Amino acid sequence: MHGPEGTTTAAATTTAAKPPRPPGGKALLRLIETLAKAGLDDVARQTVADAVSERAPAVLALAPELNAAPAPRSTRGRGRARTPAPEAAEPGATAAEAARAYAEDSAAAALLLGPPTRTGPQWRPLGPATITNGQTYGASRINVSGRASALAVDPARPDHVLVGAANGGVWETSNGGDSWAPRTDYAATTTVGALAFDPSNPSLVYCGTGEGDWWSWLGNGVLRSTDGGTNWTPLATNPFVGQGFHSLVVDPSTPTRLFAGTTGGLYISTDSGVTWTQSRFQRTWSISVSPTGGELLAGCADGAFSSTDSGATWNPITLPGAPASYQRVAVSIAPSSPTVAYVWAADNASPSAAYLWRRARSPRAVRWTQFPAPPGSSGGQGWYDWYVAASPDSATEVYCGEIHLHRGDLTGSTFAWENISSKPAGDSIHPDQHSIAFSPRSAATLYAGSDGGVFRSDDRGVTWRHRNNGLAISEYEYLAHDIGSPRWLIGGTQDNGTNRYTGSATWEHVQDGDGGDCASNRTNSDIVFHTFQNGSAERSTTKGAWASWSNITPARPAGESSGLFYVPFEASESGGDTVALGGDALYVSRDNGTTWTRVGYPAGGTASAMHVPDPDTVVVGLTGGGLLVTRFSGGAWGAFSSLTTPRAGAWVSDIRAVPGGSGRLWATSSSRGGGRVFRSSDGGTTWTDCSAGLPNLGINAIAVDPANPSRVWVAADLGVYQSQDAGATWSPFASSLPNAYIGDLIFHPHARVLRAATRNRGVWEIPVDGWPTSPTCGVQWTGTLAPHASGRWFTFNWPAAWHVIWTAMPTVITPGGPQLSYSTQVERASSEFATYWITVRNLSNAPVTFEGRFEILSLY
Repeated sequence: MHGPEGTTTAAATTTAAKPPRPPGGKALLRLIETLAKAGLDDVARQTVADAVSERAPAVLALAPELNAAPAPRSTRGRGRARTPAPEAAEPGATAAEAARAYAEDSAAAALLLGPPTRTGPQWRPLGPATITNGQTYGASRINVSGRASALAVDPARPDHVLVGAANGGVWETSNGGDSWAPRTDYAATTTVGALAFDPSNPSLVYCGTGEGDWWSWLGNGVLRSTDGGTNWTPLATNPFVGQGFHSLVVDPSTPTRLFAGTTGGLYISTDSGVTWTQSRFQRTWSISVSPTGGELLAGCADGAFSSTDSGATWNPITLPGAPASYQRVAVSIAPSSPTVAYVWAADNASPSAAYLWRRARSPRAVRWTQFPAPPGSSGGQGWYDWYVAASPDSATEVYCGEIHLHRGDLTGSTFAWENISSKPAGDSIHPDQHSIAFSPRSAATLYAGSDGGVFRSDDRGVTWRHRNNGLAISEYEYLAHDIGSPRWLIGGTQDNGTNRYTGSATWEHVQDGDGGDCASNRTNSDIVFHTFQNGSAERSTTKGAWASWSNITPARPAGESSGLFYVPFEASESGGDTVALGGDALYVSRDNGTTWTRVGYPAGGTASAMHVPDPDTVVVGLTGGGLLVTRFSGGAWGAFSSLTTPRAGAWVSDIRAVPGGSGRLWATSSSRGGGRVFRSSDGGTTWTDCSAGLPNLGINAIAVDPANPSRVWVAADLGVYQSQDAGATWSPFASSLPNAYIGDLIFHPHARVLRAATRNRGVWEIPVDGWPTSPTCGVQWTGTLAPHASGRWFTFNWPAAWHVIWTAMPTVITPGGPQLSYSTQVERASSEFATYWITVRNLSNAPVTFEGRFEILSLY
C-alpha cells in the first residue's frame, strides 16, 4: 500500500498503530510544538530538560523543529542539595529571559486590548457550557470541560469554591459547583497555576498566574482578591514575569507570610505578597505547611526539603530508596497530625517509576518509610500531572494524583489502595490529575481537578458528580463549520476529543483522544472529518455523530513520520471532494479520503498549515517558513512548486488563497521577532509584510471576508485584530472577548459571523457587522394572474443559513375581499443553498398583478 511520490494509495484499513509512549507523555510533545511554534526554542529545550532531563535527547528526537538538544541538568544525588549558582549562570538563563520577554509582550497586548466596551459588535460565548459523553479511563462516561490546574475551597463557606483554569482564568461558584462565573477574563494573563485563601480572613485570596504544568511562560505574577475571589487586582509582578506557579501557600500561623513554588524557584513574602525574596533556586512543585505553623516541606527539582525557620534555611530530607534524579516531587503534611507527612515522587528513569514515602515522628526519632506505589501508578507523565494530599481528618489516608487518582488507607504497615478515578464499575472521572481540595466541614468531600474539569465526591471518591455546568474552560485547537447551517460546528480539543455544537451551549463529545484539525465537505455537509494526534484521520457521513467515524488515515512509507502532533487537515473551500492532510509529505484525496496521493516536498520539511481553495489546488506551509503549491492537471497531482518564502525560518501558521492559488495569498507566522502577517498579490512571488500595528505575538490564524477581500481578521496568542485595508492598518477586534489565546479562526460568509477557538475559554463568535436590528426587505419578482388562476414561481441560490419569509402582495389593492392567497415550500437545493417555491392564487374576478416580496429576518 505504500508508494513513492505521486502514487495513489488507499486509506489504511485499520487505525494506525499507536507509536510508543514518548518520555513525558503526549502532553510534553504538545508543549514542545507550542513553544517551537512561538519561536521559544530555548524555552522548549529547557522545558524538556526540566521535565525529563535524563531522557531529553529521546524526546527532542521526536520534535525535529528543535534543532539542538538542551544541556542536561546536573544529576541530583539522593537527598543532597545542590548549591545554586548565580542565576545568570544557570542553564535556563536564556530560556528565562525569553519567557520573560514573551510574558511582557503578552501583558502589553492585554493593555492594547483594554477592558471590554459596549460599542460596535460584541463577542459572545458559544460554550461549551459542558460537554456530554466525556471520556474517562473507566467504565462510565461523564460531562467534562477543560484543564483545572488549581482548586481552593473557602475555609468559612464550604460551597464557595475557586477554580484556576490552565489558560482560562479564575472561576467562582457559591453553590458547590452547580454553576460558575469567570472572574479574570480581562487580566493581563488568564493562565493560573495556584490559588490560596487566607485561612484567617477568607475574603483575602491570592492567585499565582502562569500555569507551572504547561503555560509557565505566560506568567505575570500574583493577583489578589479582597472579596473572596470575585474581583482581582495585580499584587506583584516581579520576580514572577515569565514564570509559572505550581504552589501558593499562606502560613496559617502568620498570614502575612506567603510561600510560592514556581518554575523559577521557591519564594517567600512577609508583607502579604507585595514583595518576594527567593529562598531556593530550584524549580519548586509543592509546598506544605504545618497547620500549627513551625514546619515547611517543599518538593523541588533536587528533592524534598524541610524548614523549621519559616523558610530561611532548608535541609534535605534523606529518603530511603530514592532515585538518582526526579521528574516531580510532591509533599503533604497531614493536617490532622502534623508529625505525619508524605512525599510522592516520579523519577527520571525510563520507564519512569512512582515512589511514596511516609514520615512518622516520635519523641526519639523522625523516620521516613518507603511504601510501594499504588498499583497501576506511573511517573511517566509526572512533570505534568502530579500531587499528594493527606486526608484532612486521618493521617493514615492519603490521595496520590498522577494520570489516575489513588486513595490509600494505611492499616498497620500496609496500604490498601483504590484507583478512585478510573473504575471498572461505578463512577469514573477524567484522567490527568492536577489539583485537589477538601471541604472544611467534611473531610469526605473532595474536589478533583483534571484535564476534564472539576469533579466532586462526598464519600472520599466512592461516587462522583461532575461540576462542569457553566465551567467554560475547554481548550479548542481547531474548528470547522457547516456552510449551510451556522448552528453546526465541530472542534478538536486537548485531551477531550472532538466535540460537536448543534445550537446548544451543551456540546456533544463525538470522538475520543486528543482532537485535532477538522473539516466539512462544502458540497455535501453530511460528510465531515476530524483528526487525532499523530496524523490519524477519520470520516463521518452523518455529520459527525458518535460512533459514526471510519478510519481514512493514509498509508505512509515505512520510516516516514506522521508530522506534527496535530497535523493540518483541509477540505476544498469551494466545493468538490478534495481533502488534504499534511505531514512530512502531502497526502491529497479527490474522493473524501478513500484513496490518497502522496506528493513529497522538494527539499523535505514538515507541514504546519494548508489551504485548499478549490478542488484542484493545495497550498502548503512548512515549519521552516517554506510555501509550496501543487495543482491537479491532466488527471494527476503535479510536483510541488516552491513559492517565495516570506520569512525564512519562521513557522507558517495559516494560509489563505483564492481559487487557483495564483492571485492574492495570505500567510501568517506564529514566530515572534519578525513579520507575522504577509500578503502577496501575485500568488506568492512577492510579499508585503503587513505586521505593523499588531502586538509582538504569534499570529495563529487568518480569516478573509469573501464579500470584501480587503477585510481581514487575524488571531494572535492574545486577542483578535481586524484590518479593513488589506493589512495596511490593524485595530483590536475583541469587544467582550476574554484575553485568551486564540488558536483558530473561521468565518461563516452567509451568517456573517467570525468564530474563535480559544485555549481555555471555549468557542466564541461575533457578528462582524453587528446583529441586524431590522429585517431586510425587497421585491424579487413581479407576476400577473388571470381571474381565479394560480401559478408557481421559484427563486434559488438563497443561503440556507438565512431565515426568509415570502409574501405575495398586489401592486394595487382593491376593495371587495381578498385578492390573493399564497404558500411557500422550501427545497434544500444543496448543502449551502435553498430554493423557494411560492404558489400564488388569484381569488378575485379580475386580473391581479403582484410582487413577490422577501423579508430576511436573520442571517443565522
